[in-house]
Amino acid sequence: MTATDAGTAVRLGNQVFEPPTSADERTGRPGLVTQVGRSFQAAHPEVPVLLDHGRHLVVDLSRFEESPTVPDGGLAGHVNWRIEPLPWGTVVVDRPSPPVRATDEPTAALLAALSADSFDESLRFLAGLPTRHSLSAGFREAADWMSGRLAATGFAVTRPSITVGTGSSLNVMGDRQGVGTGDRGVVLVTAHLDSINLARGPSGPAPGADDNGSGSAGALELARVLAGRNWTHDLRVILFGGEEEGLFGSRQYVAGLPAVERSRIRAVLNLDMVGSLNTAAPTVLLEGAPRSVGMIDDLTAAAATWTRLTVETSLHPFASDHVPFIDGGIPAVLTIEGADSANANIHSERDVLSTVTTELAMEILRMNAGALAGWLEPQNSRWVGSSVPLRTA
Repeated sequence: MTATDAGTAVRLGNQVFEPPTSADERTGRPGLVTQVGRSFQAAHPEVPVLLDHGRHLVVDLSRFEESPTVPDGGLAGHVNWRIEPLPWGTVVVDRPSPPVRATDEPTAALLAALSADSFDESLRFLAGLPTRHSLSAGFREAADWMSGRLAATGFAVTRPSITVGTGSSLNVMGDRQGVGTGDRGVVLVTAHLDSINLARGPSGPAPGADDNGSGSAGALELARVLAGRNWTHDLRVILFGGEEEGLFGSRQYVAGLPAVERSRIRAVLNLDMVGSLNTAAPTVLLEGAPRSVGMIDDLTAAAATWTRLTVETSLHPFASDHVPFIDGGIPAVLTIEGADSANANIHSERDVLSTVTTELAMEILRMNAGALAGWLEPQNSRWVGSSVPLRTA
């Protein structure tokens, strides 16, 4: 992480948390929380929030009743939040100002092919199911529908089984071969297809419009427009099951990758909650790790070149399907709506179509498509904007 100018403060986007200066302030113990939605705040209202930046919070750990002794340099984990000592002198969330890159007609045409109507049609179907819980009939219906759409677009579809706890579910995978000769890489576009209702259990209504109907519909829309062109490298679209229960689908996929296949992966782009407008200006968070910096640079440049998005970035990956890839040494980035913790509807029956702003989702898809064009490389016309090299190990 990059040190802040002050060397001791912690920056989260446009907010800065300064070190305590008085004896009274020093009685607390600031810590960093990374959360899904408002899960930590809902479970621990007794813990004072010292700075709220949505997915990331600075809290007073001396008031954390569940585990008051998070050691220096240590972590306390939960499926929906992570707690760690505050990393003084770092930028936890950045707001980069990338230069606008040169535009080109083929990429402009690719972005123009993105259809809000097509995205909305997919989202309506997914959110219209009573639930997409990973072990439900609704999930299987969603998987069947997405499989059919990918196949109709020209992808070779497979559906490997996965285990979710003591039950069985599946991932949906669509492959489209590139036209490059020699050693081709592969670019992955991923999203989790399942939904969940935490309060009412597996049978509770879980329309999951934003989480993650928006990401699944977005991945399908990217697949549709990318299938209309010839690319040097292979494209793989994966819709994971078991994400809400603990990243089961993506963890098992990464664990099962042969070494040769793992080495071919150029980039993994994960879409999770891209549809709720939580801020006055349309905002996206790009979350990865140091090995993902080239991808983040390309995405921020694509946003500046092709969209009106405000971009924030973080190298603190947590709790979505990009994490198993990063843990496996593979560059991956999560694209997620800004200030996602302001969305109090996820994981409940309230996550319905009316909570999704299609215009925001389409801006994020434009950014994604602009970067994907560089990573996939149009045949005979290398895109000028790619920072991502072919991985060889």
